[in-house]
Amino acid sequence: MIGYLSPQQRALRENLPGEPGLPVLGHSLVFLYSPVKTALAYYQKFGPVFWLNVLGQTSVVLLGPDANQLVLRNQGDIFSSSKGWDFFIGRFFTRGIMLLDFDEHRFHRGIMQAAFKKPMLVQYLQDMNPAIAHGIGRWQPLREFRVLDRIKQLTLDIATEVFMGEKLGPEADRINKAFVDCVRAGTALIRFPVPGGRWQKGLQGRKTLEEFFRSRIAQRRSHPGTDLFSRLCQAEDENGQRFTDADIVNHMIFLLMAAHDTSTITLCAVFYYLAKNPQWQDKVRAESRALQKEFLDHDDLARLDTLDRVIKESLRLVAPVHGIPRRTVKDVEFNGHVIPAGTFVMISPMVTHHLPDHWRNAEQFDPDRFAPERMEHKQHPYQYVPFGGGAHMCIGLHFADLQIKAILHQVLLHYRWRVPAHYEMKLDLTSLPTPADHLPVTLESL
Repeated sequence: MIGYLSPQQRALRENLPGEPGLPVLGHSLVFLYSPVKTALAYYQKFGPVFWLNVLGQTSVVLLGPDANQLVLRNQGDIFSSSKGWDFFIGRFFTRGIMLLDFDEHRFHRGIMQAAFKKPMLVQYLQDMNPAIAHGIGRWQPLREFRVLDRIKQLTLDIATEVFMGEKLGPEADRINKAFVDCVRAGTALIRFPVPGGRWQKGLQGRKTLEEFFRSRIAQRRSHPGTDLFSRLCQAEDENGQRFTDADIVNHMIFLLMAAHDTSTITLCAVFYYLAKNPQWQDKVRAESRALQKEFLDHDDLARLDTLDRVIKESLRLVAPVHGIPRRTVKDVEFNGHVIPAGTFVMISPMVTHHLPDHWRNAEQFDPDRFAPERMEHKQHPYQYVPFGGGAHMCIGLHFADLQIKAILHQVLLHYRWRVPAHYEMKLDLTSLPTPADHLPVTLESL
């Protein structure tokens, strides 16, 4: 109940720096609408550890590379990912790989890992190249081409073709909406199924997705293909244990969301920074043209060095998941403060990526900070963490890398895009960071 403080919450507030914020709401509004700016301001005021009152609970925020290392390495199994994420998305992404802990997480990840080994990635790239060509071939030059809308549809189409071995067709809009509603529900201020509210829409979206995947399991078990869905239906560990139908549904909902949402966010960021910095757009286009091929092969990925640096810098400035929640299951000390078991804890890759004491001209788009002669991100092993780290590092990060590069390679060969000089992309951070105005650009054919 908002307003009641447990003995643990009182102890946290007495022993750590912080402040309660607004009556009743606390810091909920600034947490939803400007979390990065707010956290950076409190970092300057309080240092790398402080408490805030967010969504009715006292939350301890840990910032910076050392905080990331402590939480993500998680030596001694101190931090629960499940008990952190469950508060936000547990009802909508039930028992997805990110919401499992410790031995159970290791068991599920061990089975799933086979689907992301190099031979599979090579196959995925071959499968997605024609889908990319088909998708961007339908684009039309426009003065206000809305990047977010087109990229989100493209990445969902690719994810369903590669991960499920089928085209969605007329169902695409319904499934896409279900994913959007599930993601946005996690940061609902009213966390009850009020008709028309985020929470209620998320619950309905979850039901839609469960029915969609469950209806296809029997066919995948009896007639498997090379897609990820089939592999999850057939996969087993060294002891012959397989996933249950419920496991498969849970993992597919989470993986398909992650496969197209995080790639969409990254691609929108790259589109924006290449529009704002046309000299870099020219550089990466020249690099792609030098390959003299329409479709990338897996071996080509390592040859796109300039594009790789552009993507890394875009991920630094706009991390796909700007905050990572955990809950302590044991007492832990950080920066001279004891944080007791049962404490809700937040770290932020995006805030770490904007700290001026760790990055030169932190707000400037500068892909050369990742060049071999600078390697600015290597000052600390947990300074650059767009995909998390430790046991819960994104299982699909290599898939995301090849998907993003494969899409950008084809787009660069066929299109040029720009924005007005004064344009600044505003992010909607109320769930995952996306362009608030859907990123309108002027798209031109080459």
